[in-house]
Amino acid sequence: MTLTALREDALRSTHDGFDLRLGLPWIRSLPVASLADLTVSIDGDPVEGLSVELGGRGVVPSALADESGWWFLQDRLTIRGPQVLAPGAHDVAVSFRLVIPYLQTGPDGPLALPFHIGRSLTLDAAASVTDVPPPSVVERAAEPRDETPPVGWTLAASAFNWTPDVIRAERAAPDIAVAIVADGVAPVIELEPGQLWRSFPTTTDAEVDALRAGLDAVGGGVSIVGASLDDWISPTQRRTEAERLAFLLPQLHAAHRVGAAGVRLPIGQAGESLLKQLLPVLHELDLVLFEEIQGQQTPASAAAKPAIETIAGIDDPHVRLLVDISMLMPSLPPSYLELLREGGVPQPLLQRLATDWRDPATNAAVIDVLRSGGVPPQVHTAFMNLLVRFGRSDAADLRGILPLVGAFHLKFWDLDDTDGRVSQPIRDLGAELVGTDFAGTLCSEWGGHEWLDDDPTTMTRNHLALAGRALNGANA
Repeated sequence: MTLTALREDALRSTHDGFDLRLGLPWIRSLPVASLADLTVSIDGDPVEGLSVELGGRGVVPSALADESGWWFLQDRLTIRGPQVLAPGAHDVAVSFRLVIPYLQTGPDGPLALPFHIGRSLTLDAAASVTDVPPPSVVERAAEPRDETPPVGWTLAASAFNWTPDVIRAERAAPDIAVAIVADGVAPVIELEPGQLWRSFPTTTDAEVDALRAGLDAVGGGVSIVGASLDDWISPTQRRTEAERLAFLLPQLHAAHRVGAAGVRLPIGQAGESLLKQLLPVLHELDLVLFEEIQGQQTPASAAAKPAIETIAGIDDPHVRLLVDISMLMPSLPPSYLELLREGGVPQPLLQRLATDWRDPATNAAVIDVLRSGGVPPQVHTAFMNLLVRFGRSDAADLRGILPLVGAFHLKFWDLDDTDGRVSQPIRDLGAELVGTDFAGTLCSEWGGHEWLDDDPTTMTRNHLALAGRALNGANA
């Protein structure tokens, strides 16, 4: 994602210096205050006197923490420098931290990720990608789909799969979402408001209505909206319970307005008190709040078990679980292992990861290499997937929670189905669901776009076809 943070036309001359336009290297919109410790160097020399343009004002980087605005995923921030540059190419480097207000690493503050982005840029280069145009309604007849899930089960596609397209900003994000249906990929989609609407998190009715009209025009609908709960206002200030509720309520109303069946949060993030406060609103809007369990979480894990018990105790169909089958990985994606190999991860660990992923001792080996400093910096973030996003459970481990599950994410990373690596977990899940009352969505969600450049439409279409065959095989 850092590749599009500095596009070819990012460096512009001004009468008294330069402008550098920086894209947001993240998966959803963030508060402007999330940008911290910003520095810029040109041809190896630090630039002094930087300012960031916000609504016609020049704000020094150190004052961004006091700003209340938001950085939309498809927009670029303009960084102004007082240094006049010579025509031609310049080596540009930007360093900063991004504070992620909905994630935290401990009790004292949110996650803060360091970024260093360097690129050779030509001053006043012609734009290779225009800034995002205004949304338009896509009116195309949907193409026939070749996947036919069992009766009562709905296959869907997550707009998250198109994250690279959203970040590139060649099309408006709502147009990308509508095209998922218009291009015949899936008639039902999941939405990510933090990628989709410029007015997020307090989305305007006009933006919501425009998207719903676009989907209605092509015969599409929305299953689940990925809500966000930003627990942190700043690196040191946490939202109160009342502020957390106020942050979520506009997102629930937007989900209802766009015609969604529910909203989604990470498991346990809301907490029992907030869930109970939300329950009357969920009833009023006829929405389901799904808490998502994924990766190395299990029904018995310390992170998930209390939240599952809370949902069972509330005993209301408007609060349910969503299971991501990243929990059910028989082996690791070959494309991911290649990423680690190219990044310099030690060969003995790579061999173990390739052949013994399910062995509990492999997890200890991963931790040993991490603690020893054996993970090269360029793949450090990707390496953490081994400890968080990739799970070792079996579909049978879900039996005890299936009555509480209202939806599934059919997470995939690539489409290498050697030994049933992609299809078998889906088939196993289908076998567990046969004979149950499950009538929710099974949504294709592609996580491999972080390291693969494949076309999301092709990848998602092929994955849904594979999933349909696997589910039908389980139901045969």
